[in-house]
Amino acid sequence: MINNFEFYCPTRIVFGRDSEKQIGKLAKEYGATQALIVYGKKSAAHSGLLDLVKDSLEAEDIGYAELGGIVPNPHLEKVYEGIRIGKATGVDFLLAIAAAGSETSKSCVITNKKTGEKRSCNSAFACPKFTLMNPDYTKSLPDYQTESGCTDIMMHTMERYFTSGAKMELTDAIAEGLLKTVMKNALILHEDPDNYEARAEIMWAGSLSHNGLTGCGNSGDDFVSHKLEHELGGMFDVTHGAGLSAIWGSWARYVCKSCLPRFVRYARNVMNVTVEGSDEEIALAGIEATEDFFRSIGMPVSLSELGISPTDEEIEKMAASITGAYGEQIGSARKLGREDMIAIYHAAK
Repeated sequence: MINNFEFYCPTRIVFGRDSEKQIGKLAKEYGATQALIVYGKKSAAHSGLLDLVKDSLEAEDIGYAELGGIVPNPHLEKVYEGIRIGKATGVDFLLAIAAAGSETSKSCVITNKKTGEKRSCNSAFACPKFTLMNPDYTKSLPDYQTESGCTDIMMHTMERYFTSGAKMELTDAIAEGLLKTVMKNALILHEDPDNYEARAEIMWAGSLSHNGLTGCGNSGDDFVSHKLEHELGGMFDVTHGAGLSAIWGSWARYVCKSCLPRFVRYARNVMNVTVEGSDEEIALAGIEATEDFFRSIGMPVSLSELGISPTDEEIEKMAASITGAYGEQIGSARKLGREDMIAIYHAAK
């Protein structure tokens, strides 16, 4: 059975080398008169991109203010700082240099440092008007961050792929092709971080994985692994992709019996598992092969490898936070409650 679906991706994409030189022209085309430039810490300035953005805006007589210091697991206080700057300077256009995988996505995730909560926000208002994507600018990322990004790209597709409900053959084929492409090029970048072609493949895969394309027509949107990781990120400030790889195997083993055909298909079509056996044995072989891949690119596959050791009390607090925010039963591969999440956290230790 194929689910009805709605796919909305209004973002204009300009991809490739020197695409960033069109920033001022496109901002003016979309009505900008006063922009707020949002970026991270050092790389935007050190790469020369920040100065290029400013020069491009000035060439089109567009004013600008700046909001720097955006970090991984972005903080809520920075949102309010941006609001204050926007009101004070009359901003009518947000121009983000922060590399967040949101190039064609309507989603964002914000961390409240005071409460330790890490929550997502999804709105069509967050879809960029245009996106300029030059893979060369990702070369400044350390290997750990590059591979964490590759892991997160995979997870956004896997969260939609593993479902016990409806599915669509074409969407499955797109998802499987994307996963194999990311895995192939993640390995290349682990050894050759300056490889432009591999970075281009990864960058485009990130946009397609994050904008929901790989979930069209199926009953995906499981995202339990993401919710489990968000709590880890909120409490321990771990790198998002690494947190996902640390938790995923334990989640997968916990739920695989509830959607064995999906895990078998994944093992055969994505992980190239050729062993014979029962469906459960094939599914488990696929999970193990995925963990082996994560290890091969320097990603952790347990909480201890991630460098954290949550107490029983902390685990119970994280599980309660998830059900408190999202409901008592969540998931598409299998419905999970608070006790299930506690068990997954413990299994991941």
